[in-house]
Amino acid sequence: MSVSPAREGASPSTRAEVRAEAKRKHRAILQALTGLLLGMFVSMLANTVVSTSLPVIISDLDGDQAAFTWVVTATLLATAVSTPVWGKLADLLNRKVLIQLALIIFIVASAAAGFAHNTDWLIAMRVIQGIGAGGLGALTQIVMADIVSPRERGRYMGLFGAVMALSTVGGPLIGGVITDTVNWRWNFYVAVPLAVVALVMIQKTLHLPPLKKRKVQIDYAGIVLLSASVSCLLIWVSLVGSDFGWASAATAWMVGGSLLGLAAFVAVELKAAEPLIPLSLFRNRTFTFSVIGSLSVGVAMFGTTVFLSQYMQLARGASATMSGLMTIPMMAGLLIISTLVGRMITKTGKWKAYVVVGSVLLTVGLVLMGTIEYDTDFWLVSVYMFLLGAGVGMVMQNLVLVVQNDVPTRDLGVASSSINFFRTIGGTVGVSALGAVLATQVTDRLAAKQGELMAAIGALGAEGKEVSASLASGTIPDVNSLPESVRFIVESVYGSSVAHIFMIAAPLGVLTLLAVLFLPNLPLGSLTRHEKMQAEESAVAPAGSAETVANVSEHAAGQNPAVPSGKDVPSGKDNS
Repeated sequence: MSVSPAREGASPSTRAEVRAEAKRKHRAILQALTGLLLGMFVSMLANTVVSTSLPVIISDLDGDQAAFTWVVTATLLATAVSTPVWGKLADLLNRKVLIQLALIIFIVASAAAGFAHNTDWLIAMRVIQGIGAGGLGALTQIVMADIVSPRERGRYMGLFGAVMALSTVGGPLIGGVITDTVNWRWNFYVAVPLAVVALVMIQKTLHLPPLKKRKVQIDYAGIVLLSASVSCLLIWVSLVGSDFGWASAATAWMVGGSLLGLAAFVAVELKAAEPLIPLSLFRNRTFTFSVIGSLSVGVAMFGTTVFLSQYMQLARGASATMSGLMTIPMMAGLLIISTLVGRMITKTGKWKAYVVVGSVLLTVGLVLMGTIEYDTDFWLVSVYMFLLGAGVGMVMQNLVLVVQNDVPTRDLGVASSSINFFRTIGGTVGVSALGAVLATQVTDRLAAKQGELMAAIGALGAEGKEVSASLASGTIPDVNSLPESVRFIVESVYGSSVAHIFMIAAPLGVLTLLAVLFLPNLPLGSLTRHEKMQAEESAVAPAGSAETVANVSEHAAGQNPAVPSGKDVPSGKDNS
């Protein structure tokens, strides 16, 4: 940590004291983040460990492409709907208890999913998983604002990036090994012991300053209206074109009902004492353009994770284990670049240029991924994945950072969770819509190759009937079990179909670029949420309140009330 400019002219002993205090603060923050990072790792591991084995799971449960998409969409849908609720609760209630509750919900649902004997049960448990995931995603960002100032946050974002990369790369790898050697059900059980440790660590190490007391008024009407409206809209996106037409009575009812519900939600939010999403936030340019940018980042983040596993297994014939290893370049780009950029932001205080470059890399990465085929040289695919991961890493977390830096402390929780909410909405709509496009593309391309396929099957003799029945069933094929002549056709179809959906997603990268270009280039603050709240209170304090001003000055100089110390946290009291 650099010495404060106000103290550059201080004596050597004073500067030494400042450096010693900075080191103590750094150690205390790391201790406070230990349980939080472990909880984040457990939740991400429980989710990513099944990603590469989903084709195997859906095939074993006799599911089809629609079931595959819904297993993913159900989690994203529940995450999206629950995220703003968790964020609002974090502005009103004990954040430590909330994050522990979210972790418990997530892990219990993960373990229950392991008992699935059909896709309906699996999808139901993934919904409950999504509720817990919404809390963990939102509360992690909020707690970071409690502990670390915006200017210093890049210093610690590398830790979160490392956890994300380890769970994202390690999860599919572990899941693939478990699926190939034991049974896919153990993918859902593996995180339970770690979750118990995470809960204990959070209880012991995470100490947060209490929020200013205010009357707790839950916006139940807003919660119901937003949940129902968004859920109906996302379900329509998932089913339209396959279960019913675009111009149909079902479309009219679902879209009309969603729009009516959203209009009612806006009316309720304008009158609510504690609105679920304060509409006044949209008067803030930073918040509004960050919301727009987050929508397409969600498509890139969630969509690539889901469809890359299908590309590796169905277009390149990789096993579940290998498909996890083959996505390492993307995670490497996300981890390495986000860590370096985070440190540069902390060092220089400048952030906008990095976000703009990240948006460009995101767009370029999507376009390049749109050119791949089943037989594209893997080193070239790796370069494309690295660029895409780098773009996501430079944009995703920094959009939350700039919003937390600019919004009032009273609404910091709901503002942070809203960015996650809209990012998840983008991901959910993206996965649903792109999944529908993928299913259509696969069907159309197989139909176009019908003659070639029938000739290959006919040459197999008696074995051809079984292969034909398997392909006609609508279930996701196990390409490694197909005869070489048929496998070649199926892999080429899936390779070009997955590439097509990346190209469709590419224009959204341009939308992100335009949004971040319009973000106000505000300097990053040096105060944590609690310190900023004290500064805001001092601005309206009586002019003669010298003690209040002195206290705020002391905190602004570097003392972090979020970290337990002798005078900040009274002994024997619950400071969570």
